[in-house]
Amino acid sequence: MSINTKNNYAAIDIGSNAVRLLIAHVVELKEYTQIKKLSLTRVPIRLGEDVFATGKISDFKENAMIKTMQSFKLLMDVYGIKDYRACATSAMREAKNSKKIIEAINYHTGIEIELINGKIEADLIFSSIYTHALSKKEAYIFIDVGGGSTEITVYRKGKRIKAKSFPLGTVRMLQGKVKDTVWDNLDEWLGELKKDDTHYTAIGTGGNINRYFKLSKNDYLEPMSYDKFKSLYDAIKELTPEERIEQYRLRYDRADVIEPAGKIYLTIMKKCGIKKIIVPKVGLTDGIVYDMYSNN
Repeated sequence: MSINTKNNYAAIDIGSNAVRLLIAHVVELKEYTQIKKLSLTRVPIRLGEDVFATGKISDFKENAMIKTMQSFKLLMDVYGIKDYRACATSAMREAKNSKKIIEAINYHTGIEIELINGKIEADLIFSSIYTHALSKKEAYIFIDVGGGSTEITVYRKGKRIKAKSFPLGTVRMLQGKVKDTVWDNLDEWLGELKKDDTHYTAIGTGGNINRYFKLSKNDYLEPMSYDKFKSLYDAIKELTPEERIEQYRLRYDRADVIEPAGKIYLTIMKKCGIKKIIVPKVGLTDGIVYDMYSNN
């Protein structure tokens, strides 16, 4: 196997629902920077299942994390990466034993994990905009729904206007750990955006919106209408996770979280009067790669 490793980077996203490794080759084009995915590995460890219920990560999942990182390290070695960055988000931020687990992973694998706050997470996700030639004349609202949190970034006239992270995620919702005040805070924050009468297009990132987009059968980067999205959501909501697996060929770890994810996206779109959403199939790992490339 011959691999060009000159601009190969690796990004690890330790989320509340799954842990991901993206190995990508960066290419500088005339209008934007292209991130070509060489390998994307996803392991559904679901750390939030422990943390949002008990406040800690169990020994079983700590062991699963170590083994996962060992395999990630081997893949990174094979691809001869130039640099890597491992970021842990909502669940690891809240886990009482996160420091112990981070130290154990570093001891067994040499991988250094960085706990990032919601603002940094939103910044990295937003930076993925530079990997697509989006019109700078339009106004966009970036929405990234994860297992533990939702990041929203407002982009207008070629500039980022504001960003906010909310403790509102799919795994957290499934466990009944989202307080009414969180929904109230989201409603209030979005209400401020509506005051300027700007017409926004949503840009959705995350595994669940990617699945909704695939089910819509739209072409790549073709906007998915609110009505089509709502229709898909309503159909999925009526099914049990087992029925979703059978009817839509979903993975078992996607079948339960896809419904609460749809609710979050649609709530934001409805509140802001957004009629369409673009799904570029990028996420936190793409933003991490772009950030590393830019800094280098």
